[in-house]
This record gives sequence, structure tokens and C-alpha cells, in this order.
Amino acid sequence: MKIALVHDFLREYGGAERVVETLHEMWPEAPLYTSFVDWPSFAAPSPKRLWRVGDKAPAGKVDLFKSWEIRTSWVQHHWLIKKFISPLRFLAPLIWGSIDLSGYDVVISSSGWFMCRGVIVKKPAVHICYIHHPPRNLYGYATGSDLQKYWPVRVYATIINFFLRHYDFETAQKVDYFIANSRETARRVKKFYRRESTVIYPPITQGSSLRTQGTSLRSRSYFLSVGRLTYSKRVDLAIEACNKLGLPLKIVGTGKEEASLRSIAGPTIEFMGSVTDEELGKLYAGAKALIFCALDEDFGMVPVEAMAHGTPVIALAQGGVKETVVDGVTGVLFDEPTVESAMMALGRFGKLGGLEKLGENCKKQAEKFGKERFKKQLRDFVESRLPR
Repeated sequence: MKIALVHDFLREYGGAERVVETLHEMWPEAPLYTSFVDWPSFAAPSPKRLWRVGDKAPAGKVDLFKSWEIRTSWVQHHWLIKKFISPLRFLAPLIWGSIDLSGYDVVISSSGWFMCRGVIVKKPAVHICYIHHPPRNLYGYATGSDLQKYWPVRVYATIINFFLRHYDFETAQKVDYFIANSRETARRVKKFYRRESTVIYPPITQGSSLRTQGTSLRSRSYFLSVGRLTYSKRVDLAIEACNKLGLPLKIVGTGKEEASLRSIAGPTIEFMGSVTDEELGKLYAGAKALIFCALDEDFGMVPVEAMAHGTPVIALAQGGVKETVVDGVTGVLFDEPTVESAMMALGRFGKLGGLEKLGENCKKQAEKFGKERFKKQLRDFVESRLPR
């Protein structure tokens, strides 16, 4: 069987890229097709920088990806398109239509917002799409920026997105099988594409690599926020809630919202920036709880990483978080993306009893999302759908 892997593009190292890395581990001979690779943006400025939080890959990861057989589209030679790929997303049909995979028996695509399933795949080849989320900017979900508040951006996006929604729907009909990274994503696939999908949760490799002995929840001294500092993560809710309650909060991560978030932070808020794997493990292990306020998260890897350290999660009950965090068992969920709702959740958390049991519940819950589990479920799925 000739197998090809497909991914939107390589410009940062986050959850989707972690899935691609695992796919390549499973099928190392398969070439990876992508629209472009931006190595300077992909690489971290220092090997000590944490790849997960800053969305930059350390030198070892960069070398690993460079050892693969990666085949790019014509965009690779156009720096302007690579730099402004989001506003130029209307080029997606031209980009993916230029990649012909008709010589392969199986195509496995890792698809997010850039619709890489638009590659040309001809029968009897089987196209299996592991979808992280339908394009958030096409269907009204929060994105990394809040530029929609400017009317020129809204007008431009309305025009472009109208045509891209049609393209997105058409390419979804050409996929033979969808695998969704959560039940939330499966619901979106059903809603927007009218297609069924099988749920296979993504591999959480950080749980094992960052696991530390940790201290008891009773002796932990601060709350923690981990992730990119962008609009959709709503770190401002955690900051404002901790400001009002006078609670210590450590914030790990960088992003375009950092200056704005620093301007509203009180004396109990500490910005840690990007940290190493070892440092993040210690921060998880020393936290009372992770505060996670992301909007419409499709899955959410950070809460599972926290639970792998026995650290409970206080999270906004939206998206895939509702599938990983069990209210009252591994943390506390709150319903509204408001400061008041976050404060009430912190109050509820403070009244939870059985803290040692809570930590054990978290570790047990995190074990459901391991890497080997992902590999087995995915391999079984693919082999059962191979052409005979």
C-alpha cells in the first residue's frame, strides 16, 4: 500500500503538529504533503524554549521534521503568501488543487482551518481525514485575534468566507471517512458537512514526559494558566477573577495579547513567558488548579496535561473540555465566559473536599488520552478501511 500524509502547513508546533508527528511515527515511509513550511517561524529561538506553549519547536523537533520527506506546493516559493496566509486564504482551492495524490492507495489528512482535504485523490484510493476542527473563521467561532471588531475586516471576511464555505463543504464530501478529535468536533462535522465521523482523541504525549511526583493539593500555593496569549484563550478572565479575589496566578505562554493582559494584571499575577519542559512540569505539579477559559475549544490538550500531574482544572464549559474535565470529580466547570462566572467557579473549587482523591481522579482521567491508545485505535480504523 502506498500511503501519503497531508497537513495544512508547518509554521508552528502545536496540537495538530503533534498528531502529524505521531502519524509519521506510524507510517515513516509515507511522504508528508503540505502547502508550505516556514522553518524560521517553526523553530524556537533557543533549544530551551518550550515548544508547546510558545508554538515553536526546539532544535531537536526541527531536525526531526527536516529528516522527513516533505513535499510542498507552489506557495513554498512565495514568502508574501506564507506570511499572510490567513487573509489570503481564498487561494486554498488553487493551492490544494495543484497537489495530485492519485498515485496513492491511502491518503490520511490532518485537517484544520486551511482545508487540506482539497488535495486530488482518485478512486479506488481511500481518503481518511483526521479533523481537528472545521475552519473556525468560516463558521463564527472565536479565533486567535479579535479583528472582526473592525468593519473593513468584517466586510472582507464576509465576502471571502461565503465562497470558502462552499469550497469547504464540497471538499468534505470527497472524503471517504472522517475521524474527529472529540465529540464536539464530530458534532461540528455533522452540522456543517452533514457527515458522520468516528471520534479518536489525540495523543497527549506531554503527560508522560512532564509527569513529576508533585506535592499534595493542600500544600500547593498558586493557580496556573497555560497556553497562547491570544483572544480565543480568554486569559483575561482568569486574570480579572484572580485580581478581584487576590489569588496568586502564574501565566505560562506568549502571544499577541500579552501587552494587553499585562496592562490589566494586578500584583498577584506573574507572567512566566515560555518555559522549558522541566519547568512546566514543576509548575503543573505546584499548582492548586489550572484555570482554562478558552472559547469553543475543539479538544483542549492543556487540561489533560494538567490532570496528568494530578492537578485539577477550573474550565469554561465549552467544546471538548466538557469531555475531558469531569465537574466535581477532576475539577470545576463554569458556564459563562465572564469574570463573575470564573469567580464563582473558584469559590466552588475552594469548597471541594477530598483533595487527595481529586488528584488521583485527575491522573486516572488523563490516562484515557495516552499516545499508545491513539496509535492502536487509529491503526485499527485505517486497516479496517483499506481497499481489499
